[in-house]
Amino acid sequence: MSDSRLARLADVLVGYSAGVRPGELVLLEAPGTVSPLVEELYRAVVKAGAHPTTRVSLGLSEMLLAEGSDAQVEWVNPARREDIERADVRIVVEGPTNTKSLTAIDPARQALVERSRSGLRDRYLARALSGELRWVLSAYPTNALAQDAEMSLAEYEDFVYGAGFLDDPEPVERWREFAARLGEVASFLGGKHRLRVVAEGTDLTLEVGGRTWLPADGHENFPDGEVFTAPHETSAEGEVHFTYPAVFRGRQVDDVRLRFHAGEVVEATASRGQDFLEQMIAVDDGARRLGEFAFGLNDAVTAFSRNILFDEKIGGTVHLALGSAYPESGGENRSALHWDMICDLRSSSEVYADDELVYKDGRFVEGI
Repeated sequence: MSDSRLARLADVLVGYSAGVRPGELVLLEAPGTVSPLVEELYRAVVKAGAHPTTRVSLGLSEMLLAEGSDAQVEWVNPARREDIERADVRIVVEGPTNTKSLTAIDPARQALVERSRSGLRDRYLARALSGELRWVLSAYPTNALAQDAEMSLAEYEDFVYGAGFLDDPEPVERWREFAARLGEVASFLGGKHRLRVVAEGTDLTLEVGGRTWLPADGHENFPDGEVFTAPHETSAEGEVHFTYPAVFRGRQVDDVRLRFHAGEVVEATASRGQDFLEQMIAVDDGARRLGEFAFGLNDAVTAFSRNILFDEKIGGTVHLALGSAYPESGGENRSALHWDMICDLRSSSEVYADDELVYKDGRFVEGI
């Protein structure tokens, strides 16, 4: 792993993404495998004049889910609530050693976790919406993630750093240029009321009028590169076939097909993982409705990697999330679930906005 790229990642996360300022309390969360990056982040936070505090996990959730009682699984550590209430900035880095550690866990137990954490998630989103809490999520290359992406570790490191423009001598300037383009797309879509997505196995209509389109330009996810909103909660009509496997909490569900009526999933099928799919969309009433629709616009994300942080940004794709909406988009759907699923539109596809063709085969039409 390149030390220079690792230090550059930390500098971009602290300086550009999170915008850390002197005197702020900065929460650094990561598994123990990520210690080289945590050290660089800690150093960057200190340089910024802020106060770093670390929360390093040991990856023991499998033990709790497998051996704990329902009461133990549902328990929310008060320290987590305190962290969310007090932090000015939260920087989270993923770096698992085994992405399949929860595959043998009963889906009902995982659904219990999602429900029990919903209050904490809502408070987190509320503080973020008010501007009291800034956050960013990133990833650290591990062998487990490289294996999921079907790459060597060296190839995966290049993939990760390339997706974040970290091989560029001026990555922050590159992100600012990209942010300007994302802003243009968001501004264009902000004037539209209805979208229709047409592709193989997909013909889906959504109402988005009056909702806010947000450019995701590296300040909350890194790498980033999407423009998203929340469809009206009762508007989704039609069917959608997700091109790539839908991965959530270490479980993979293949060939997902959803049919919507009046905004609600009325039929859900998968060639693999049907039981898990059904358990997740039954978590609560909001889990059957859409909380997000987005265009992936980062052409530097060059491959599907089974990591949603990267996959939802792939240029030429759209993704939909079942469950909770981000309040800043104007969405009202609330759920313990937020599960992103991806459609590749780079061939034989069209997207219409208010009956006008605006996007074809993975690209916005000329002039947009």
